[in-house]
Amino acid sequence: MISYSIIQKSQLEGTSRLDAEYYQPEYFINFSNRDWRPIGDFLKSCQYGLSQAMNDEKIGYPMFKMDDIKYAFLFKDEVRYANIPEKIFNNFRLERNDVLFNRVNSEEFVGRTGIFKIDLKSTFASYLIRLQTKDNAEIIPDYLNIFLNAKYGIKQIKKFSRRAVNQANVNAEELKEIKIFVPSVIFQKEIEKISNESWKNFELAKDFYSQAEKLLLEELGLADFKEKNELFNIVNLSDVKSVQRMDAEYFQTKYDKLLITLRRYKAKPLEDIIQNVPARFIPKSDRNYCYVELANINSSIGMIDGFSEVLGKDAPSRAKRILKNGDVIVSSVEGSLEKVAIADKDQEGYLASTGFFQFRSKEILPEVMCVLAKSLVFQMQLEKQCAGTILTAVSKESIKNILVPVLPKTTQQEIADLVKKSHEARKKAKELLEEAKKKVENLIEK
Repeated sequence: MISYSIIQKSQLEGTSRLDAEYYQPEYFINFSNRDWRPIGDFLKSCQYGLSQAMNDEKIGYPMFKMDDIKYAFLFKDEVRYANIPEKIFNNFRLERNDVLFNRVNSEEFVGRTGIFKIDLKSTFASYLIRLQTKDNAEIIPDYLNIFLNAKYGIKQIKKFSRRAVNQANVNAEELKEIKIFVPSVIFQKEIEKISNESWKNFELAKDFYSQAEKLLLEELGLADFKEKNELFNIVNLSDVKSVQRMDAEYFQTKYDKLLITLRRYKAKPLEDIIQNVPARFIPKSDRNYCYVELANINSSIGMIDGFSEVLGKDAPSRAKRILKNGDVIVSSVEGSLEKVAIADKDQEGYLASTGFFQFRSKEILPEVMCVLAKSLVFQMQLEKQCAGTILTAVSKESIKNILVPVLPKTTQQEIADLVKKSHEARKKAKELLEEAKKKVENLIEK
């Protein structure tokens, strides 16, 4: 059925917009009977970020980008760096409680907004807009951030979005025109408290996971292991023939040092401790599935952190893995090997790509397998086994040669308990975030 709006000529004046998308009925909000004001009224700064090449060698300053905004906060787990002069950096240095808004991308990602709560000298990329509220303003940064992540902020962001082919945009001037409901300071302080509690739980989740990894490496005697590349290594011709590899990357001495340590611990080949999980599931054409890709993996604490809904007949050809509670999935592609996660009971039945390895073991607890796969124990061995030209990846055959240490049951349980606490803290953080958004929406709708 056709959808349309009837717009008065007076409503067109001052908007500079005639496109039908701007006047869609679903974007309508009644601003007449409450205290709604433009966001720009409360800002001391509305600033575009830096257009600068970024690197992964940690040269220069951390530079946050759109992908670093998740769940209404900025996270440093995958931040890249930009080598810029200090004078320029000082003009774009992020401050605590800055709100960052993604202004251009696909329509799905335009308007992604997060608040900065990290103690880190850093800056931000050009496709982000930094919002700083005035001192003693009627709007608190945490409330502004939650509002833009809640229903009535998102409605206006979608309304202001200028759409083009595979892209949309909201510029700084349009962002300042978005109207925000102005509640009491007491209510905003309540939202600020929930927001800060949510952030504490996100941080707590990472802390618990770090403790789990530390315990694992200490048990294996790898806590102080240094990944050092030597300029050369001497190998026997027989070694080259046995593995049918002669590239220098494969024979780096750091791999030998790791394997010596693991053999001392009487580690076993991976194929001896995991069950065979064939990737041959065929999705039913008329059923909806939750499909997990690399982008859905939270690499900091080993969680599946999202999915896309697909109909079986439309699922990608590589969607041939079906997950069960406790399955550990590990990326096989170089450059994303750290994408490791454990499926929980809520994710049973999810689809995953054959680009992941899928591990189940009777000797190792799932949480411990996840920590092992994310640690240098697995990561260095996977890195060593990578081969290929256009797409460098780990083959199904070479994965069998990965050495896996089987820790004592008591140590495994300690590690598993820490991982569970990590996942519980992250779940709590997300629940608190939803609570804050719902409180804002309910107040507006009263």
